[in-house]
Amino acid sequence: MDIKGQCWTDEESDGENESEQFLYGIQGSCAADLYRHPQLDADIEAVKDIYTDSAVAVREYGTIDDVDIDLHINIGFLDEEVATAWKVIRTEPIVLRLRFSLSQYLDGPEPSVEVFQPSNKEGFSLGLQLKKILSTFTSQQWKHLSNEFLKTQQEKRHSWFKAGGTIKKFRAGLSIFSPIPKSPSFPLIQDSVLKGKLSVPELRVTRLMNRSISCTMKNPKGELFSYPPNSQTVAVPAARAPAQITTRQLIELFFSSQAGGHCKNIPTLEYGFLVQIMKYSEQRIPTLNEYCVVCDEQHVFQNGSMLKPAVCTRELCVFSFYTLGVMSGAAEEVATGAEVVDLLVAMCRAALESPRKSIIFEPYPSVVDPNDPKTLAFNPKKKNYERLQKALDSVMSIREMTQGSYLEIKKQMDKLDPLAHPLLQWIISSNRSHIVKLPLSRQLKFMHTSHQFLLLSSPPAKEARFRTAKKLYGSTFAFHGSHIENWHSVLRNGLVNASYTKLQLHGAAYGKGIYLSPISSISFGYSGMGKGQHRMPTKDELVQRYNRMNTIPQSRPIQSRFLQSRNLNCIALCEVITSKDLQKHGNIWVCPVSDHVCTRFFFVYEDGQVGDANINTQEPKVQKEIMRVIGTQIYSS
Repeated sequence: MDIKGQCWTDEESDGENESEQFLYGIQGSCAADLYRHPQLDADIEAVKDIYTDSAVAVREYGTIDDVDIDLHINIGFLDEEVATAWKVIRTEPIVLRLRFSLSQYLDGPEPSVEVFQPSNKEGFSLGLQLKKILSTFTSQQWKHLSNEFLKTQQEKRHSWFKAGGTIKKFRAGLSIFSPIPKSPSFPLIQDSVLKGKLSVPELRVTRLMNRSISCTMKNPKGELFSYPPNSQTVAVPAARAPAQITTRQLIELFFSSQAGGHCKNIPTLEYGFLVQIMKYSEQRIPTLNEYCVVCDEQHVFQNGSMLKPAVCTRELCVFSFYTLGVMSGAAEEVATGAEVVDLLVAMCRAALESPRKSIIFEPYPSVVDPNDPKTLAFNPKKKNYERLQKALDSVMSIREMTQGSYLEIKKQMDKLDPLAHPLLQWIISSNRSHIVKLPLSRQLKFMHTSHQFLLLSSPPAKEARFRTAKKLYGSTFAFHGSHIENWHSVLRNGLVNASYTKLQLHGAAYGKGIYLSPISSISFGYSGMGKGQHRMPTKDELVQRYNRMNTIPQSRPIQSRFLQSRNLNCIALCEVITSKDLQKHGNIWVCPVSDHVCTRFFFVYEDGQVGDANINTQEPKVQKEIMRVIGTQIYSS
């Protein structure tokens, strides 16, 4: 009997008398003719062999011929900021619980699927998405799976590992560029010579997996090279590869580009079904944000995926989204992130009131009519800005929401406009960036505003590419100024190169790319441009405004929790890769590679206020302050 020591709490239990059932299961399995199918034993041993003994836990119910197999999926490979945005605990495995027939295993009924984190009792919406994905995967595999079929697959594998067999010859020509899962659950490379050359003690490998992979890779310069299926090496022309690129960095580039395109590949069955579904889970988890939480089809957003998982714009998915329970998180958002909700509503309002709304108010809401669940009250195919404005005007201030019962506030909004609350839900749930109001101790004092936010919008794949490029070329910080009306779209579509597109507002005097500046006054100037204001103020004008706003007595507390005005200016502090692609024209920088710019902080000013116009991010004292504040909020290592 292989029963792992495991603490089963009442919350994890599927029935009222599960512990009693467990004891009866032990007795029943010993006394009755029921037995654990040998193929199940083999698959459990394969999990222990490839991962660790603690990667699988078994609980039998012999009297009813059922067995729960808990597979522990290590998610330590997720970056800290990604885990925070996804509301998962990266130091605790995600448990995938499968219930099989004890005696029939793959010949029995299709197993039920549960996904949870034992310590993550609330807000584990990621588990809903992963459960749906793995349930679909299991159903598809179950159509052709059987114990006999699996035994045949494994016999093929064993023939590879016979003395003098194919595997030795294959390994002899196998390049180190064979796919290596980026997971901490695999054994370390033992070859000290190879390890020394790579200088990467954390680089890990797994057993050979019989996968055919084809992908196109992009080096840090944005150039492409191919990794054809079944090829043993990656050929990179010397003239095109960066001179200082290392083997480890090339591997990292490979995996960051591989993750999105091949996460739906079906892993081999040669190690059993349990290992197969664990491998599939490991492939899917890092790219959950790239796929719709409802239909599991890849997002077709113009600028690629964003940090948070989201529903796609297909009408059927919008309707189904209401049944997943994700929308019910709106109340939690108002309670725990009220300042952020306040900012999201302000951005939405600014975009909707802009003369350019037909261009910049993107995406347009997809909201189900509460009185007719079969129709969309707000439909991107039938845009009605006036009706949208009416609903937005009926959204009560976030300050009011935090001062009373949320249900009562909702009732009041429903009376004013039945579409007000659904619109608020959409504004919250459609945000695909991670925004957190910074406490006073973590704010940049030289920015002279209490409305400071951590803003991370890059998906894991882009962040991985950014960090790899950073190791090659280094990075620095610079400001990006844009009118608040533009940020509704930025939070949902990312910071993009708008040069020579309909989104362009300020011109592109220095070429195509994302415009940045190390000097605050330049970005403050751009942040005020919008709503017909196309003249950028001079630095002297900004200094005068800054001095005037900071000497006139304020009629309200400076450290107000919520935004008090609709006259808002904002700028972002970004991290940018200092490669030769970064074009510097004095204090105006242009980065043509969008992957080389990541937002880090966001600052909001009210009633014409601006921060210190003399800030230069290249000054050592400013850089030191930025690094002090940034601390572990951006980097987990």
